[in-house]
Amino acid sequence: MAFLTRTAPFDGLSPAELGRLATEATVLELDAGEVVVDGTAPPTGELWVVYRGQVQLWAAGEENDGEPIETVHPGEIFGFRSLLTGESAQFTARSVGHCVLVRLPGRVARPVFARPAGASYLAGQVVPGVRQPRSPFEAVLGRRPVGELLHAAPVLVTGETTVRDAVRRMTEMRSSYVLIPLGDGDHGIFTDRDLRTRVVAEDRSVAEPIRTVMTAPARVVSDDRVVTTVLIEMIEHGLRHMPVVDVRGRVLGVLEDSDLLAASTRRGFVVRRSIASAATPADLVRASAGVTELVVDLVRAGTDALATSGILSVVIDSMARRAVELAIGETEDLPTAGFAWITLGSVARREAMPSSDLDTAMSWADDGEPDAARYLRIARRVHEILDACALPADRNGALASTRRFARSGSAWRSAARTWMAEPLADQGLVMSSLLVDGRVIWGEPGLHTVPVAYRRMRLDHPEALRLQLLDALSTRVGPRPFRSVLSRRSGTFDLKAHALTPVVNLARWGGLSVGMASATTPARLAGAARNDLLTQQDATVLEEVFALLQRIRMRHQVDQIVAGRPPGDVVRLGELTPLNRSLLAESAREVAAVQKRITGRLTSVTRG
Repeated sequence: MAFLTRTAPFDGLSPAELGRLATEATVLELDAGEVVVDGTAPPTGELWVVYRGQVQLWAAGEENDGEPIETVHPGEIFGFRSLLTGESAQFTARSVGHCVLVRLPGRVARPVFARPAGASYLAGQVVPGVRQPRSPFEAVLGRRPVGELLHAAPVLVTGETTVRDAVRRMTEMRSSYVLIPLGDGDHGIFTDRDLRTRVVAEDRSVAEPIRTVMTAPARVVSDDRVVTTVLIEMIEHGLRHMPVVDVRGRVLGVLEDSDLLAASTRRGFVVRRSIASAATPADLVRASAGVTELVVDLVRAGTDALATSGILSVVIDSMARRAVELAIGETEDLPTAGFAWITLGSVARREAMPSSDLDTAMSWADDGEPDAARYLRIARRVHEILDACALPADRNGALASTRRFARSGSAWRSAARTWMAEPLADQGLVMSSLLVDGRVIWGEPGLHTVPVAYRRMRLDHPEALRLQLLDALSTRVGPRPFRSVLSRRSGTFDLKAHALTPVVNLARWGGLSVGMASATTPARLAGAARNDLLTQQDATVLEEVFALLQRIRMRHQVDQIVAGRPPGDVVRLGELTPLNRSLLAESAREVAAVQKRITGRLTSVTRG
């Protein structure tokens, strides 16, 4: 094991620590072409060091397509991302010629990355074809734009092409779709599903032009969009195909669900369909039983935590939407036109966790009290159904079944103006934070009037915006003294209250500062980098901290579910890996530093 003293990140270990590694290590000799790591298998929790020969890493399932993503040489390691995140490897490792490897079990390899040398190694890793990571967080998390997943040029036909010829073209190209240029950069799309539902099922002639049965305009995404967000969008809208365009609007190719999803991840589509088709509350309860298992499968399949949260949020919205429809169906003569059901909080931000409860509100066009009373009865029934589906109502009373969270659109607009004019009265800051996060999941979107009112907050109510910032800056990271709590490895730590909330609050203020109301935390931070107090670098740091914390929370809650315990955000520090304790401490330092820098800039502006 003397060669480990020359191999990062082991070169900084003491002789005793190296001795323990040597005791636990296994030396393997492999012939040419042998598989070392199967990217489709569950994570093994092992780290590999190449002693002699070479190992090629291929994207899982793509060994016969293109070039390897990386070649690992003697003295280099692989498998550390899977080891540290607990997620699947996402690659298949195969020996090149005769090869000698050292295999290290996770229990001795993980602590190495909690040391300064290990953190430095993580920060210095370069993913092939991707820029140098700016922080240890980004090296652990990893992100990938959808443009990198495209593997073929788009299949195109004209609008006058017959359905018969379009299907022949699909068969020739082994494609499940064709795109139809419409002019002005828009495209129509025709898929296998359209053939079944719009042609065969409706008994239409295959001699008809394709423009009569296509979907137009097709929803598209830009090639720089992160896989996480595109995955959520496809599930939310029930799409199996997504055209990808460049900055000029040119179509580069079409993503299919199989490009983004492991087999188990497709259950998100299946669960959502079963929820939408539930005919009775009892059917909805049965359909909702698959949601927890879906989350566990997503995490075990290596799905990114932000994507998992987004998928879970979409599924929760589907449950709430169907519960609203079922509750309305039980009520006679309810004027549903001009009515909206609004989801608030983390679910509305697409950031739900298995432990999330449901914050809700209602809005309607009519101010009449009789109608309000009937809407409140509907809301109570909706929450009864959702409670039976193991989706509990908000513990703090932010519920559409209460008069405070059920108003007409004009009443909500009036309340928003009052909260901005007098943010310290009537819990203005709290109500603002809840309602600007809101998302209409059933009914008329225009009835959620609060976000529209807040888009001019920076211009019409700068003092209220300043109080939002001061509130965000006053939310400190971690219990005091945070460093000593982590170093003792004892006691408990609330991942949401002590770490995540300050980031979410800063993002909400940042979004409002640039006229952005309802949005995800990462989107708000990205937009806020345009304001005068939050720099691009600070916004990026907060985005990375947020993604890291969500990953730790999601993994912790899934572990609790698997162990038969209710999921929650309170974690025993002794249960965290050394790496996660180190990253939590680093997160606290980074967020506190951003808060300090913003405070300094705010002070300078105020004095100026």
